[in-house]
Amino acid sequence: MSAVPMLGGTGVMTGKVGLGCVTFGREIGENASSAIMDYAVENGITLFDTAESYGDGASERIIGRWLRSRGMGRRIAVATKMTRGFTCARMREALERSLERLGLDRVDIYMLHSFDTSVPLEETIEALTSMVAEGRTRSVGASNFSAAQLAAALAISKARGLSRFEVTEPIYNLVERGIETELLPFTRSHNIGVVSYSPLGAGFLAGKYTPDRAAIPAGSRFGIKPGHANIYFKPEHFAILERLREKAALTGIPMVRLAMSWALSNPDVDCALVGARTPAHIENALEALRAPIPAAWKAEMDSWTGAPISAPETPPR
Repeated sequence: MSAVPMLGGTGVMTGKVGLGCVTFGREIGENASSAIMDYAVENGITLFDTAESYGDGASERIIGRWLRSRGMGRRIAVATKMTRGFTCARMREALERSLERLGLDRVDIYMLHSFDTSVPLEETIEALTSMVAEGRTRSVGASNFSAAQLAAALAISKARGLSRFEVTEPIYNLVERGIETELLPFTRSHNIGVVSYSPLGAGFLAGKYTPDRAAIPAGSRFGIKPGHANIYFKPEHFAILERLREKAALTGIPMVRLAMSWALSNPDVDCALVGARTPAHIENALEALRAPIPAAWKAEMDSWTGAPISAPETPPR
């Protein structure tokens, strides 16, 4: 898989597809998770994304045991996230625990999982700068931040000579396109790397859901995390889903392949994370990367949503 020059200013080289590890320890066990990581590495994926909240730390522990058992060392770039309470003391403790679970002396990217109004942004950036200075993380970033929030953070970093956000992690898929309006133009102009998540809408774009919430399959992502349904179960989203289903029937290409190819086609998205339960989910992304949709198809799919919404909703992760 070809690598982009660099993910913002992180120093991390990554391909267009990364591995989202939200399912590890929450939806699948350690053996299945290890098989997925093996398959990912065999197919050139070198960025693993996790968080302290995924499986209450289980995701990080599973990754850590896999890294040690496979002797991966620094061959894999690891990104993890802190949930809330971004004071220096809390951050030092949280990152230390993440590093212990991962079995690493530093991570490549340490991110805030979402914007937290309980701690002044300047204090948070000072804390992140301390983590970089102490060698606990190579770079820092933010997930689920708006363009305005990123702009405020960069202004503080520049004025105070503090570490800047080098990467951001937003939701992006065929029905949640809010980042197109402000966030992507901002990241492009400020050299901030973009690692998007949920390219298939947490399984919504696979076509297995109906508007009837009582019919959500047990064990599915929406069954495990019902809050996701609040993001996706909207009439306009189901209308797009039906157009995707029609396009799949006309072309003979599976819905998930079309949706993934569309998400990967945006040049302002450096890397899209695939949250897998089986190696087949990774293979779908790799096939979409190897055989991108024609420009005419992309233009048609772009038109399904009309004007992008102004800001994406933040799903529970």
